Amino acid sequence: MIDVDSVLKRCVDIVLQSGEIVREHWFQPSNVRHKGSIDLVTQTDLAVENFLKEKLAELVPGACFLAEESSQEDSAPTDTCWIIDPVDGTTNLVHRIPQVGTSVALWHQGRVELGVVNVPMLRRCYWTARGHGAFCNDSRIAVSGVDSLGDALVGTGFPYDIAARLPEVMERLALVLPIAQGVRRIGAASIDLAYVACGKLDIFYEAGLKPWDYAAGMLLVEEAGGRVSNLDGDPLEFGEPLLASNGRLHALAVDLLSPTS
Repeated sequence: MIDVDSVLKRCVDIVLQSGEIVREHWFQPSNVRHKGSIDLVTQTDLAVENFLKEKLAELVPGACFLAEESSQEDSAPTDTCWIIDPVDGTTNLVHRIPQVGTSVALWHQGRVELGVVNVPMLRRCYWTARGHGAFCNDSRIAVSGVDSLGDALVGTGFPYDIAARLPEVMERLALVLPIAQGVRRIGAASIDLAYVACGKLDIFYEAGLKPWDYAAGMLLVEEAGGRVSNLDGDPLEFGEPLLASNGRLHALAVDLLSPTS
């Protein structure tokens, strides 16, 4: 049995400490390596991941890790597992755009039980545990009250294999752009989800995400009063396109985007 309250507090502290690595590296040249044509990794990604794995291993002994820079598999864990994206928004980091996040979630008995999304360069830490609500720093957060697509600010992202998936990306944009108040591409899905949770965005959708991109953010949205599903409105399975909203807009968003699923 995991004492979620105790683990959450210590997890937040560890993730905040890892943010200091990002802040230190911010003013140093980035040593960039390409995992793909536009998929980057830096010394910051590796340093943050190593730090988190060392500290979190002590926090929940025996838990495994599903982490972006060291995991080959991206299916749902069968055991208690930390799901980690050390630097979500590596391209933003390389270009010194401050929307750079660290996402940490604890998976236990088939679902996410707690999540932390830290944005160190903006000094914003979003955190939650199942049944406890969602918070930014010391303040409780909630999704927006927008109930019209015409008033909705929508976030999205583009997959790394964008060249191969351009038709589906453009198909969705062609549906959303004319009807929404606006569309934003921040470049870090964990932050997009945190922004849905605190009401900055009303809807977020993206295909091609990995579990470490959204595990923590998904729980943030749900605990802030929103909803997360696949594009058909069904429970999200790892590997499926994600749709998150303030809840009030979810059925409308499903109606709009499900034909592209």
